[in-house]
Amino acid sequence: MDSVSYLIRMARLRGTVDKRCLLAGPAVLSHAMRTPREAPFHLLLQGACTLELAGRSVDMAAGDMVLLPRGPAHQIRTHGPGQRRRLTEQPGVAFPTASTTGGDPEVDLFCGHYDLGPGAGDVLFSTLPEVLHVSFDADSSEPVRMLSTLMRGEAQHDGPGTAAVVSALCDALLAMVLRSTPNRRLEGDVLWTAVQNASLRNVVEAVLHQPGRGWTIAELAELAAMSRATFIRQFTRATGMSAGDFLTRIRMITAAELLRTTDQSVGSVAVSVGYRSESAFVKAFRLATSSTPARFRRNNAREPAS
Repeated sequence: MDSVSYLIRMARLRGTVDKRCLLAGPAVLSHAMRTPREAPFHLLLQGACTLELAGRSVDMAAGDMVLLPRGPAHQIRTHGPGQRRRLTEQPGVAFPTASTTGGDPEVDLFCGHYDLGPGAGDVLFSTLPEVLHVSFDADSSEPVRMLSTLMRGEAQHDGPGTAAVVSALCDALLAMVLRSTPNRRLEGDVLWTAVQNASLRNVVEAVLHQPGRGWTIAELAELAAMSRATFIRQFTRATGMSAGDFLTRIRMITAAELLRTTDQSVGSVAVSVGYRSESAFVKAFRLATSSTPARFRRNNAREPAS
């Protein structure tokens, strides 16, 4: 299984559309801070708008998606002449539709969120940029157009099964986002799931599939066919984190999955993800998830591994 599919499966991510927005002229949509393990997203199908949050704004064009892994409060602002237009909201079977009074819609925007599985989902999204802005280019525009057409069609249908279909489309969209290169607006906006360098991608894949191996920087550098210093520099630049931090996070994602789906003891899980000391593993797991392994297991119903 490829790395993006593997991560999405372990993190148990589920997409939901909260509302569709059909807007004309100047308007402001306010979004409060989300609850823990909810990551809002906005998919713009038509028109232009600006996403604003503390200390930063993101201009969006048709085909753009913005994902906010930490769930901060933010606003969506549309532009045009005249005074700000009033918003009305009509309920629907699957989700409501917000619209402005007067004028034909110029902006078609889906606002939704992803629910994150505890543990693995938390750790995965903690490795993503605070603002993930992806503009799908000409090479990938056709799949996005197809997704957009299907989402619009389901929104217009708004009947039995619409919520399930749109949720599945949101999940497909997330996979496309996680394998795409984000627009870099601030230094550090990099996406390790979409590493472009083939040598570094080999390292990522190796760690994902063998998190329990006692990896050293020298071994990872050799796998990448680079000197140690070159590897450290290039890996950090490409992923936004050190190789050691990356290894720890992947181990915590794997550990959360093992705790949730198996009867392995905490000590056995620690060994499975590369820790010789159970106490060191417990400390690292608590730091990554704000929970001890034992408490995490108690609070999360176990499911058979697929």
